[in-house]
Formats: sequence, C-alpha cells, structure tokens
Amino acid sequence: MNELELNALVGSRICHDLISPLGAIGNGVELLSMSGVGAAPEMTLISESVNSANARIRFFRIAYGAAKSDSMIGTPELKGVLNDLYRGNRLTVDWRITGDVPRIEAKLAFLLLQCMESAFPWGGKTQVTRSGVTWNIFGQTERMKIDTPYWDLLVDGGKTVDVTASNVHFALIQPSARQVGRRVTTNITESSLSISF
Repeated sequence: MNELELNALVGSRICHDLISPLGAIGNGVELLSMSGVGAAPEMTLISESVNSANARIRFFRIAYGAAKSDSMIGTPELKGVLNDLYRGNRLTVDWRITGDVPRIEAKLAFLLLQCMESAFPWGGKTQVTRSGVTWNIFGQTERMKIDTPYWDLLVDGGKTVDVTASNVHFALIQPSARQVGRRVTTNITESSLSISF
C-alpha cells in the first residue's frame, strides 16, 4: 500500500466516523421540530449547520476517501452530494454527466471542483461534462483569484510548493491523475477557467 492509498483510507475513516453523529444530531433536530420546539431561530441555525456539515463530509468522503480502480459511483449520488453542498452557495455546479462513473475519476473531479472553489471565492458558475473518456470542468465568474504556484501543481507535479491545509487539494491532483492514468490541462482567462483530464 502506498502513501496516497493510506492517506485516502484515513480520509475515509474520518468521514465515516463523523457521518453517524451528524446524522444523529440531524434526527434530534427533526424530532424537536415535530414537537414544536424546532420553530425557534436557534433550532433553524443548528439544522442548517448540521445539513451543511453533512453535505461537506459527504463531499470529502468522495474527494479524499479511498477509491478502488474497479469501484463505480452513480450520478444520483454525485448530484445529490453536489446539490446539498452548493445549495444557496455563490458557486453553482451543474453536473452534466449521466450514468455510473469510476469512483477514482469522480474523486479527481471533486478535488478539481475544490480547486475551482479556490479560484472562485466570490462565486461563479461551473459545469462538469465528459466527452468519451475526457472530463472537463468549466467555470465562469466576474472575479477570479488564481494563486499561480498552486495552479502550476495541477499540470506539473514536479513543482515544489509549500502547501497549506486550506490548499491541500492542489497537491493531491497529480497523484490522483496518475492513479487514473490521465494528464491534467488547464486554460485560464480573465473570466473563465477550464480544467480537463
């Protein structure tokens, strides 16, 4: 087992252990709501926070968790995670892929969506498509933030960059791309960003 696989198993374990208590809190809030207590503004805040945390954990489970090369994941699950995560968000994600996809490819796509989030902190519109075996994540925004050293990591894994916890997804792109046997390419303009693999 290599280091990437071990790290992915750690990610899977953390997400697995957090999903259950979050679900229990959500169920508790729902029960309080049925008893009439849930109408309080505090309960609404707790409910929204639990839903947001649950969506983020489910996203992380795909992006950072273990993914076997022969494992598939369905579009309804992927779209459900993305819809829950980006509901009410300034960034929208339109997943235009149908059918089951290899989990290791979905993992790479989710990591790249995090890169898109980093580039679009003020919001934007993103589409995820696939033509044959080639994936494309295309985004448009009025205002973009590109930290060039991190984006260089996407296309050149040999680069040495001090990566922070908030930007770790950039460092995982090349190892994940090698795992699926793909090369990542980017095209960045003033108002759009395209990533293919």
